[in-house]
Amino acid sequence: MMKPAQWAHAGLSFKGLSLAGVRTSIALPELSLAFDVAQGLPHTIGMNTFLISHGHMDHAAGIPYVISQKAMHSHKTPHFYMPESMVDPMKEIMNQWGLIEGHQYEFEFIGLKANEAFTLSSRHLVKTFPTVHRIPSLGYSIYRKFRKLRKDLEGLPSEEVAKARARGEDPTEERTELVVSFTGDTQIEFLDKAPEVAKSKILLMEATYLDERKTIASAKEWGHVHLDELIPRLDSIKSEKIVLIHSSARYSLEEAEAVLKKRLPPHEQDRVLLFSGR
Repeated sequence: MMKPAQWAHAGLSFKGLSLAGVRTSIALPELSLAFDVAQGLPHTIGMNTFLISHGHMDHAAGIPYVISQKAMHSHKTPHFYMPESMVDPMKEIMNQWGLIEGHQYEFEFIGLKANEAFTLSSRHLVKTFPTVHRIPSLGYSIYRKFRKLRKDLEGLPSEEVAKARARGEDPTEERTELVVSFTGDTQIEFLDKAPEVAKSKILLMEATYLDERKTIASAKEWGHVHLDELIPRLDSIKSEKIVLIHSSARYSLEEAEAVLKKRLPPHEQDRVLLFSGR
């Protein structure tokens, strides 16, 4: 029986499942969003925003089902963000489902390119980043917005801040903090194309192959990451937590965790973890 994992860090909780070629969908309830939807799993239905990394079925097949379930529960219109090449095919799929069911659903499909941003809420924004897969794909970064004393006023006496206010100026400015990034399926080179992702407080990244049962060449052929490619880059990734998703079904959960314990440097054991929901 599938049991979604639940994990939390930095004020955010993550609930979901991820197994290469089978299902990947991770929800962040505090932000009412989900990264990918797998086949349309119960933990995603209550979310309002869906960030789809690419069109492979283990990540996106559940889009019609999520739309149907949300309509049945009278939820507000869901918004699905996805690579722009997916939008027209997905609209056609929904048109065909409408004909089959005799019902037209309400939904929003928004196509995106790499390095586009949009506002998620008054406190958060989302920015896409390029990933490297066999079909068009995107990663997503979530930034927290906050206000802080303007840089030109930092270190000055409080009287100077008061003078700025007296002049009708706002002594604060909006800043952002990169809280979480999600790669979807990708080769390791996403780190070269989007180096800022390595500064995410939490990095959810795929690592499909973990040992000698598959080579780096095989990982690249299928658009995935091998642990042998990640380990040499760990020092350059500044994330507080690196959460590995999308491990191959050839490893049981226990095997995958044992491989990581054996192969990760001792000082990385607490920082790099496997998302256990499968």
